[in-house]
Amino acid sequence: MAEIKRHDNRLGVWGWLGGGRWGVERYAYALHRLTGLGILLYFLIHIVVTSLRASGVYLWTKGELLDKPMFKVGEFLVFAAFAYHAFNGLRLVLVELGVAVGKPFEPVYPYKTSLGVQRPLMIAMMILAALMLVAGGAEFVGLAK
Repeated sequence: MAEIKRHDNRLGVWGWLGGGRWGVERYAYALHRLTGLGILLYFLIHIVVTSLRASGVYLWTKGELLDKPMFKVGEFLVFAAFAYHAFNGLRLVLVELGVAVGKPFEPVYPYKTSLGVQRPLMIAMMILAALMLVAGGAEFVGLAK
């Protein structure tokens, strides 16, 4: 009978939550998926709230449910998710079109990596998303009218 090998989970809960040796690109991928699901959830809620107007329920009037501070924070989070998702999606489109990868070549050991081009592109897109977040966030805190 064959002996079963066991491997200890040396990273514990952090290995499950943090993913061990995830790079920045892996976190960007996970956050892109999460923001996409969040934006989808927002659109579904938006459809429900908008359809309530057909039955005479107006949640957008002053002092109603959607005028509460909790929903203002929610609006900002949706805006932040949109800013990240839009610029990371633009980065992914550029990578898929080959802008950030370079010309194809035959893979010969030692393999070359395109991280030297892709990572600066990711940093540039995240800086643009942060600038958009700051510019849009000024309206949420009342600095811009």
